[in-house]
Amino acid sequence: MHAITVPHSGGPETLTLSQLPDPIAGHGEVLIEVAAAGVNRADISQRAGAYPPPAGASPVPGLEVSGVILELGAGVSGWSVGDRVCALLPGGGYASRAVASAGHLLPVSESLDLVDAAGLPEAIATVWSNVVMIAGLLSGETFLVHGGSSGIGTMAIQLARALGCVVATTAGSRQKLQACEELGAGILIDYREEDFVERLLDATDRRGADVILDTIGGDYFERNLRSLAPHGRLAMIANQSGTHGVANIGLITSRWLSVYGSVLRARPAREKDEIIASVLANVWPLVESGQIVPVVHERFAFSEAARAHETMEASTHIGKLLLIP
Repeated sequence: MHAITVPHSGGPETLTLSQLPDPIAGHGEVLIEVAAAGVNRADISQRAGAYPPPAGASPVPGLEVSGVILELGAGVSGWSVGDRVCALLPGGGYASRAVASAGHLLPVSESLDLVDAAGLPEAIATVWSNVVMIAGLLSGETFLVHGGSSGIGTMAIQLARALGCVVATTAGSRQKLQACEELGAGILIDYREEDFVERLLDATDRRGADVILDTIGGDYFERNLRSLAPHGRLAMIANQSGTHGVANIGLITSRWLSVYGSVLRARPAREKDEIIASVLANVWPLVESGQIVPVVHERFAFSEAARAHETMEASTHIGKLLLIP
């Protein structure tokens, strides 16, 4: 099979188009003919040597794919050869064939573009598990997502809107904020020009957000706490601006705040099974009805993998970047 490998840590130029043996579906797994693979910031970190794959995972980057099932491993039921699927992976997505746990598959109906479906599993599982399953976002609450034009952000806006929430977002340009507004965000904050804390408080009669989804970390930590309403919940899933932040503990205790942190890739397979099952039951009907759609900025051939990573690192995109075998 064709695959994009990382012979040594470094910049985008280290990504190498290679030939590797086809993977074999083990017990409870399926082999997928890949139509597309999603590009995620975790792939950037892995390429740079800062985020090694979990034990037993493929060293090939790529945490999500779409495609058609080629083979069923032993013990797999409920799926058939030829089924259109998208899948959450611990690695191995940047390849023309990939193995996925049957419990981490989602069906792709004929109404959904099979290539674009590769942009769904990682974002939808991350947002649903953190914003709803952990932080408990409810209809009518106010929700803030940082970086609303990212793959995670575009999914979070759509999901919170579908839940009937007031959606606030930060982004770094008028074009990005316009895209967020079209997806359903009502409170639009240009973080380059405005203090997101004051802007959010002003827009909510000084109450703040009930739930915040944060990928920034660093000095956003205390600012997020100041942006939360009483009994508010902060879900932290990345640290793009640094791993250390200072917080006023009194803010947390006096306002009954909760702070959660998680990553998806390293979760045990059983926990991912539960997340995908919950997504299938609660979110997938919204995807199949068109209320939630994959927002795809650009498709790249495997030979253009370096340019895809450069685009991701430049943060000029809106939505997802996909690689096509």
